[in-house]
Amino acid sequence: MIEITGYENIGKGKYRTTFDNGTTCVLYRTEAVRYSIMEGAFISEADYEKLITEVVGKRAKKRALHLLEQMDRSERKLREKLTQGGYPDCCVDAAIDYVKSFHYLDDYRFASTYVRYHQDSLSRRQLEQKLMTKGIGRYDINCAIDSEYTADEEKHIAKLLEKKHYDPDNCDEKEFRRIYQFLMRRGFKSSQILSAMRSQLP
Repeated sequence: MIEITGYENIGKGKYRTTFDNGTTCVLYRTEAVRYSIMEGAFISEADYEKLITEVVGKRAKKRALHLLEQMDRSERKLREKLTQGGYPDCCVDAAIDYVKSFHYLDDYRFASTYVRYHQDSLSRRQLEQKLMTKGIGRYDINCAIDSEYTADEEKHIAKLLEKKHYDPDNCDEKEFRRIYQFLMRRGFKSSQILSAMRSQLP
């Protein structure tokens, strides 16, 4: 038997439920009533497995699908959203495996799409950094950039110089350094920046 060591009302008919095996999940009141869940009560191993797999686990799969319908996500970000929703690790793992089995979740595809749609506004290095913060692995990032990145970074730098009103004839050393640092922060290579800035010199 497994003891229910915590049963906390968190609003909207939801209860954070903790078991003595360390599992914590969120149950709706109707689900809790069906399994006679209350603090200090006990639940059989069979009913516990049924509750976690068929009730909470099934809900986690539906939630994962809903989250992916809203927007494409990386595996790490989807895991974070499900965990924040109060789903235990075992249910999160099952939900991830479920959406992966239908190819609804694919980090390489996510990275490729991101590169394709953002390469005109972000440098190669910025794309790498953005994808890393979204939880995409280095291998998938490199493959996606190698296959999708076709932007001309020299033209990109030239547009940014124009936007910054860069005037090589009237640009002093301080202004030159400021614009150079700005472009460095945008992820362009030093050699590309200096080449673009000097190419506009008389």
